[in-house]
Amino acid sequence: MPATSGAAPVAVGAAPAPAAPGALRPLLALLHLASPALPVGAFAYSQALEAAVEHGIAADEPAALRWIGDHLRLVLARVEAPLWLRLHAAARAGDTAQFARLNARFIALRETAELRAEALQTGASLARALPALGVAPPPAEPLAFCAGFAWTCAQLGLPAREGLAAYLWAWTENQVIAAVKLVPLGQMAGQRMLVALHAEVEAAVATAAALGDDELGSAALGLAIESARHESQYSRLFRS
Repeated sequence: MPATSGAAPVAVGAAPAPAAPGALRPLLALLHLASPALPVGAFAYSQALEAAVEHGIAADEPAALRWIGDHLRLVLARVEAPLWLRLHAAARAGDTAQFARLNARFIALRETAELRAEALQTGASLARALPALGVAPPPAEPLAFCAGFAWTCAQLGLPAREGLAAYLWAWTENQVIAAVKLVPLGQMAGQRMLVALHAEVEAAVATAAALGDDELGSAALGLAIESARHESQYSRLFRS
């Protein structure tokens, strides 16, 4: 039927207007940093999950999900994530002395030799990868991965909460991948776990943002014990 008004016809299913050039770059930078392809060697570490599986603490899907969720809620959300936010703020402000102090504090808070070695090895690997991202290495030596990730987000102009969410998501995904290998679990079980952990990541960001300086702290004795036991575990796939 011919049109009876002067209004221009609208095509059904018309494509949306294109985004301005560069509009997606912050999102792409976050995806790049959170990608398992980032050459930092995080795949080699389980952060005591391997020992927890070996000793029957995380030996099936519900138990592994509970272990990862507890680690995220009780440790990362209360220590690592709030320190990440403070590192990001120091980097954005150009306060290199404060950034170095926070980096040293993070390293000192690693409970075992394995966890400390992991933080430093992945941090050093990230520092070597930064020139390819157009980012100068941070003024801290040795560098923890947590600090390096926060520095990179700040130098790329990425917002703090989104950057922290990407950092926590990369950690969560690595833990689930380790669980799939160790328990072992199927790929669909891994996807169920990741979906279940979406809310935990979001809650961890909110918790970290709300904590004052005097509220940072955790007493995850089970994690420290399993990490220490892993150091002498007879058969191991992971370095932590």
